[in-house]
Amino acid sequence: QVQLVESGGGLGQAGGSLRLSCAASGRTLSRYLMGWFRQAPEKEREFVAAINWDAATYYADSVKGRFTIFRDNAKNTVYLQMNSLTPEDTADYYCASGATMFSTSSPLRFAYWGQGTQVTVSS
Repeated sequence: QVQLVESGGGLGQAGGSLRLSCAASGRTLSRYLMGWFRQAPEKEREFVAAINWDAATYYADSVKGRFTIFRDNAKNTVYLQMNSLTPEDTADYYCASGATMFSTSSPLRFAYWGQGTQVTVSS
């Protein structure tokens, strides 16, 4: 059974940084597509960033140059380093994983989701 658990959310200041973590059980993250999504109040969930099994990374235009996704294979954890935060980054952030090992699907597809962690950025 796949379980994804996010942590690291909280209150940040505009211009500051936060780091989110996604710990997985039931699978080896380095073999799967992993991603981060977010959902702001009264908005649809949107893609933020992803890292594939081959270490290829993908970013939404809104976070490119500010956010970095990376993983620690030894800890089986994926991170989202968020710098230069703005109030527009305020949202619930969700970790997600693809269904198939070593997938090369396009567009990127996710099958498993964490419960989310809240990020609030004050101006």
